[in-house]
Amino acid sequence: MNLDDCISIVTEYDEQKYRAGQIFNWIYKRNVQSFTEMENLPKQLKLNLSDNYLLNPLKILKVTGAKSAKTRKFLLECQDGERIESVLMKEQKRITICLSSQIGCALGCEFCATGTMGIIRNLTVGEIVAQYLLLLKESEKPITNVVFMGMGEPFLNYNNVVKSADLLNHPDGINLGARHITVSTAGIVPQVIQYTQERHRYKLAISLNGSTQEQRLKTMPIAKKYPIDKLIESVKYYNIETKNLVTFEYVLLAYINDSESDAKSLINLISDVPCKLNVIPYNEIGGKFRRPSNEKVRDFLSNFSNASFTVTTRWSKGADINAGCGQLVVN
Repeated sequence: MNLDDCISIVTEYDEQKYRAGQIFNWIYKRNVQSFTEMENLPKQLKLNLSDNYLLNPLKILKVTGAKSAKTRKFLLECQDGERIESVLMKEQKRITICLSSQIGCALGCEFCATGTMGIIRNLTVGEIVAQYLLLLKESEKPITNVVFMGMGEPFLNYNNVVKSADLLNHPDGINLGARHITVSTAGIVPQVIQYTQERHRYKLAISLNGSTQEQRLKTMPIAKKYPIDKLIESVKYYNIETKNLVTFEYVLLAYINDSESDAKSLINLISDVPCKLNVIPYNEIGGKFRRPSNEKVRDFLSNFSNASFTVTTRWSKGADINAGCGQLVVN
């Protein structure tokens, strides 16, 4: 619930509106686990809240990875018994949480484990933000970055993802900087346009994973509905309207999109788009695709030495515990 929702609640119980700010603060800034911990609220209000509302709709079923590890994966259970996975990653001073936005995914990208589940349902705003609040308790240091790159396609749960980002960013609550929140999409063009028109300040990442329409179709069925040329057009529109760079994510698959000609084709595709390119060596999930050798990855990257955009490589953390990009799945 946002602050307006909290105001509606306290008004219903004939309390002063300032009580809403207190409740909001206890939930999102102090991260309490029960209404009884809200010390400055009247006893009757705490009883009413306890009788009618739930603070956190998730519970931790399993944690994979030691507390000292750089990456830990959390299996979480929703109120209806459905399960999701979230990932907590440490890198120097940066603590990043990878949030899920759906239970399963409808896109069916062949290289992604979540895609094998199909779509079960969207997560609510509460279930999305609850991942952050739960894992914050498990983290030794404050979480500095949020990426909507877990289970599901965020732009197919657009309203709930945006509302969740707004709650994470709210100055009277969690107060995470907008540029520390990244929403990643496989390329749902109408929502890229909507996101642009609504002027959201959160970072935008696009899972490109191919340099041509034919190549994208081999691994990402969504390319049939939203062709690569239309996707690039929407990204250019985003940049023109917002002046923000987009990050293109490019999962490197052996013998699919990792050749020198693929690199040159990719440069031609995005060189006139103000962007960053994040190359991600594939994390295997037991299917038909393979991860290129480290030498092959370096050969691919060598083609970008004179590129007009910044190129980074994400050597995925957590692949050893199936917590890397594309490896989240609940059977």
